[in-house]
Amino acid sequence: MVIVNATDRAALSHPTREMVWIEGGEFRMGSDAHYLEEAPAHRVRVDGFFIDPCPVTNREFREFVRATGHVTFAEIAPDPKDYPGALPNMLKAGSLVFSPPKHPINDMRDWSQWWAFKFGANWRRPYGPRSSLSGLNDHPVVHVAYSDALAYAKWAGKDLPTEAEWEFAARGGLDGAEFAWGDEFTPGGKQGLKYNRFHTTALCSPTLAALLTGRNHHSAGMGGITEIATKRRRLS
Repeated sequence: MVIVNATDRAALSHPTREMVWIEGGEFRMGSDAHYLEEAPAHRVRVDGFFIDPCPVTNREFREFVRATGHVTFAEIAPDPKDYPGALPNMLKAGSLVFSPPKHPINDMRDWSQWWAFKFGANWRRPYGPRSSLSGLNDHPVVHVAYSDALAYAKWAGKDLPTEAEWEFAARGGLDGAEFAWGDEFTPGGKQGLKYNRFHTTALCSPTLAALLTGRNHHSAGMGGITEIATKRRRLS
């Protein structure tokens, strides 16, 4: 049976049929050819689990905030004790906002050329104080920290997937493939939605069909648990 807290209304409002069952198995996790933190590639076994087919949306996260009064990490001003020597005018609530540069980038290590810290940027105002969620109800929620994602997952009667579970699901059965969609970075000479020059994920997300067929249509990123895809607890 699926273990769901029967006293949690949110959990009961998200039935298992809206989730995807990922049959457990063994796969090659990580890579020896990309980022240092992904190495060494190694074999990992995961148990079966249910996982949401799409990231949590602004609409869903709003329900959580209204029900619990949760305040996200980005909405809380930094404690001066945690940042000794910081300028007082910098100790304000905010978050990093992605801004695609309009000029060639020479040093790809300088992330400040496409990320900018903005006071007042949070999940309600994704681009800063003058922005809003108008027209973005069904877009993935952003500016959430691990603690926020975990709080949402627990409220919904679910949990966050481990890195291994998320990568296993994102691969869609393509064990050993270099990328989530196969071994060729640009199939047919076309770049996928998941990846552009600045390694950003598009507002679309892995579809149910993609997960079931083993084809991610270039939209499923093999990122970390902070991508806040949630899952049901394992069967027992």
